[in-house]
Formats: sequence, C-alpha cells, structure tokens
Amino acid sequence: MRIGIGTYALFWEWSERVPNPISLEGMLDRTAELDCNVFQICDYPLLETFDATHLRDIKEQATTQGIALEVGTRGTELETLEKYLQLAQALDAKVIRSMVQVGEGKPALEESLQNIKAIVPQLEEKGIDLAFETYEQLPTTQLVELIQKVGSERVGVALDPANCVAGLEHPRDVIDRCAPYTLNLHVKDFAFSRQAGWIGFTYAGANMGEGLLDYRYELEKVQPTARGISQIVEHWLVWQGDPEITVRMEREWTKQTLQVIKAQAAK
Repeated sequence: MRIGIGTYALFWEWSERVPNPISLEGMLDRTAELDCNVFQICDYPLLETFDATHLRDIKEQATTQGIALEVGTRGTELETLEKYLQLAQALDAKVIRSMVQVGEGKPALEESLQNIKAIVPQLEEKGIDLAFETYEQLPTTQLVELIQKVGSERVGVALDPANCVAGLEHPRDVIDRCAPYTLNLHVKDFAFSRQAGWIGFTYAGANMGEGLLDYRYELEKVQPTARGISQIVEHWLVWQGDPEITVRMEREWTKQTLQVIKAQAAK
C-alpha cells in the first residue's frame, strides 16, 4: 500500500510567507513521522538547482527512512520531460507527474504527443511512469485521447477530480473517464462556500470528509492498492491570515486525510 504526502500538503509551510520555511529534508522527516512511505516533490523549483551530491543525499535519506520518492513538474516540452526523467533517475523515483499545458506559448497537442512518444522508450526501460494531471485547462476527454495515442502503459493520468470543476466537469465523470488510465492519485477534498452577501462562491479546499470528494467512489473505480498506485495527500488550504494558524491547520488537514485513507484501506 503506497500512501504519502507531497509538497502541496506543505504548500504554506515551505513558502516564503512563513518565518522558517521547511526544507526538503524536513519534508522527508515529516513524511516518516506520519508513517507514510511515499513523498512527491511536485512543483518544487529548488529541486532543479540541486547538484548531484545534494540529489544523492536526498535519495539516501529517503531510502534510509523507507520512503519512495516521486517528482513533479509542468509541461510537455521535450527539454522539461528529459530534465525530470534525469531527476527521477537520480532520485530513484518511479513516478513523474506533469501537466499538459495549453494556450499561447505552449506546445500544440500534436507536438506534446510527439514529445511524450520520444521519451517512452526511456520510461519503459527504466520502469518510470509519466502521469499527466487532470485540470481545468484541458478537458479530460482530450487528455485521455492523448494518452491513448501514446499507447504506453507507462504514460497515464495523475487523477485529481477537484481540478476539473473549474472546467465544468463533474468529479464523478472525471473519475469514470480517467480511472482506467490512472497511475497516480492525488487526494484532496474540496467545497464551495457562499461569499459575503450571497454574491458568488469561493471554491477551495476542505478538510477531508467535510467537502464534496466522493473518496469511496474514487477508490472503487481506481483500485489504487490492488494496482500499486500511490495516493498522495494534497490541499487547497486558503491562507488563514497568520503563518502559525495556517501551518497548524495545514498539518491538521494532513493528519485527517491520512486517517481517512488508512481507515478505508483497512476495510
């Protein structure tokens, strides 16, 4: 059973908005303290500045603590994919999470397809999965179609149905469509709340079990334990106006989410 946290579970704690941001080494220590066996280094720019010695030290620390590493970036540019493939190999990470970005200045879907196909032989040789996250800029119908065209079991989906609501996709539809192709599962709850004066809504994170994520349905469709898919805890926690309060809530949400995951796994 692969259960862990990622940098998005510590989003505020490693940000510049707190007095003493937690280091990557500290994140690994936290992962071990929470009795998790996976840590996903996702959208963490500092990773790209680490030299070979620093990467080796991170890998050795994770190995000693019984933690499997995963890495995450954004984009389908060949340079980006190759860079993170090298980082994954240096850290012995078996999952790379990315996003198919669209729009001005981004590769067209056909170019993305060719770039992904170009690194498939290396993914298959090294036993590394490349998982593209579901999000609102690219409808999941198009994401799944892209993955089907790649035609490799090493290329699939990082499933997070919360991200697609802004694209007017229902979370259950996203789960149904993407479950067969899922290689990585992000677990975060989400909810709508009315703004003051009942003018519009705020769409943000929620403490696990208090929002709209149908986690049991997601588990039923994805079967992460049976398929060896890691479940990575993340949050969309709104800044609480104070560093201490925000970080404390972030930690509480992480513990709650892990409790729910482990309780469901025990059934």
